[in-house]
Amino acid sequence: MPTGKAYEGDGITVYYDGKRCRHFAECIRTLPAVFNGKERPWIQPSNADAHAVADAVLRCPSGALHFVAEDNVEQPDAPTTIEVRADGPVMMRGDLTLAGPDGPIKETRAAVCGCGKTSNAPFCDGTCGCSP
Repeated sequence: MPTGKAYEGDGITVYYDGKRCRHFAECIRTLPAVFNGKERPWIQPSNADAHAVADAVLRCPSGALHFVAEDNVEQPDAPTTIEVRADGPVMMRGDLTLAGPDGPIKETRAAVCGCGKTSNAPFCDGTCGCSP
């Protein structure tokens, strides 16, 4: 089950984990009718078709957004990809098992800390001032 705050819509529930958000804003650019930081609540899944909402969630590179839908299950990318950024987090997509402080974490998308200064290991929280 995804972690974070749940936002329920028609046929889909979006979960947002603010500790993992690196503010790439892919969700806002992709579907501003659903993801709008000026509105409250800022995520309104009923403002679009469940498939469009799922597509926007899957564009979130940090994995801060996840979804559970009646007829759609998030699948990991294949093959797994890893992008090391000189001034930012290590970006991962795929069928991931990450080493967390409380044991293994299963994920499909993650922005992992590369400097070791995060307070949300293994995820990057921007503590070191790295860019998203």
